[in-house]
Amino acid sequence: MKTEQNITFRGIVREHLSGAKWSLLAAGVSLLGFTVTELIAPWPLKIIFDHILLGSPVTGLMVRLNCLNWMLAQGKTTAVVALSLMIVLVAAVRGAFLYVHAFVTSRVGHELVYRLRGELFAHLQQLSLSFHARTRTGELLTKVVSDTSALKDVFAESALNFASHLLTVSAMFVVMFYLNWRLALVALMSFPVVCYALVTLYRRIKFSTRRQRAREGAVASRIHDALTALPLVRAFARERHEQERFDFESSHLLEEGVRAARLEAAASRAIEIISAAGLCSVVLVGAKQVIAGRMLPGELLIFTAYLNSMYKPLRVLARISTQYSKAMASAERITEIFSIEPETKDDHQGMRVDGLRGEIAFDRVSFDYGDGKGVLRNVSFTVKAGQRVALVGASGAGKSTIASLLLRFYEPQSGEILIDGRKLREYERESLRNQIGVVLQDSILFGASVRENIAYGKVHATDEEIETASREAHAHDFIAELPEGYETILGERGSTLSGGQRQRLCLARALLKRPSILLLDEPTSAVDAESSALIQQTIQRSLAGKTILLISHQFAGIESFDQILVLKNGELVECGTHSQLVARQGVYFDLLSYGATSHAA
Repeated sequence: MKTEQNITFRGIVREHLSGAKWSLLAAGVSLLGFTVTELIAPWPLKIIFDHILLGSPVTGLMVRLNCLNWMLAQGKTTAVVALSLMIVLVAAVRGAFLYVHAFVTSRVGHELVYRLRGELFAHLQQLSLSFHARTRTGELLTKVVSDTSALKDVFAESALNFASHLLTVSAMFVVMFYLNWRLALVALMSFPVVCYALVTLYRRIKFSTRRQRAREGAVASRIHDALTALPLVRAFARERHEQERFDFESSHLLEEGVRAARLEAAASRAIEIISAAGLCSVVLVGAKQVIAGRMLPGELLIFTAYLNSMYKPLRVLARISTQYSKAMASAERITEIFSIEPETKDDHQGMRVDGLRGEIAFDRVSFDYGDGKGVLRNVSFTVKAGQRVALVGASGAGKSTIASLLLRFYEPQSGEILIDGRKLREYERESLRNQIGVVLQDSILFGASVRENIAYGKVHATDEEIETASREAHAHDFIAELPEGYETILGERGSTLSGGQRQRLCLARALLKRPSILLLDEPTSAVDAESSALIQQTIQRSLAGKTILLISHQFAGIESFDQILVLKNGELVECGTHSQLVARQGVYFDLLSYGATSHAA
């Protein structure tokens, strides 16, 4: 993973291509060999037509070819057979060079995309949660998968193949000028027209493909939103509505795709007509010179063969321009992601930790999510090592934000957060998080085995450790009843389990790490009474001596906590034990009374 702040698309491409210099050298050698064989290909036919069928004497540089003189001396039949076999041999050698070139360039392209995709995914994981909160997941999926794949076409095929075509065309023009410079100028006249047509159409194709990539991202986002909310869609009978929204986005993508295809087809047809006109001019002028005796028929054959070979890549350029347009549009979208820097970074001398006492201190901490609305304002409190502390308050009071700051998902605008007397930003972020266990309100599980989900934070955990953590979280019994026990594959996001079972698996996952600090964010808010009681038992018994920070709307089980922090509108308004806060009859008392009334209702 890159550590530089200025990661750019061009930088990654340049770095990878510099590491693939031997592959590029092999591609260059094969390209040179292909060019030579492409130049040689029409010459056996020229010799057959001019020097065997018409009996014209050998002149110019061909006089120095001893093998040619030897073949002609063996008789016409032998020479025709030898030259015919040479056509096959040249085609075979050209095919071998083309195979090597295609294989090597394709591998370079695939490796480039592999590296770029890995860099992009790693960078996305380092971006702040606020970025992910305001960015649609489908759009990011399109950039990671589709946009990176679009680059393969231009680097593995279009760019290097264009270099091949350019070298071949240049070499052919040299030979053509050597044979007949007047006819070569006639052939050259059509190329400016071709280039103008390509540039004009390319600009329109680029604009269309840029919009097409944006539409693809919108369609992917619509699919992701609908499928992830499918239970809600069906519960409200909104399938038709979602289908209409999808059709609306998909129809725009269809329009842009058709527009791009139309422009590509127009470019191909324009090139075909211009190339036909150029070939017509060469045949007319060349045929007059042959009739006048200033040129041999075989030389005109070489001209027409070369022109067909040169116009072929020009026809392909229309398709290449579309691929290049898509690749550049994709590159721009990828560069936008790379230009966003992670909001939290480790200090260069970040301290690695292997264990913590668990003392937490907030010193006049203030924070907002960039909208100017203070979520926390001058919050100060201290949690001693081994204490159990509950954070309570109405929704939006700032409880979960405290947990996010402690995990360094965000950095406070002012104030300091300390663990064991050391500023939080002085710790190495990864090792710090390894010492903090987390159970979120939203039970996040993967579509993998139960064992893999529990061992997510400690991948090398033994079976005994996994089972012990499961028993502590009161999850072992229901796991044992699953079809394949710990090897049972869960549905996406744990959909095949109940809410209580999912939460107990998440608790087992946190306990397996043996963390110094445990953050519990509403662990019993969405579970049944039995699961809630079991989770509370775990907090009371299995986590004795651990620093626990419990975020809760429910007050059952927190009466015995060492400290209760009461938040209101981003401020810490009360602090004390349950009995102290009840006796004070302040905000906590009101919350407690309201909770009891709601429960009774």
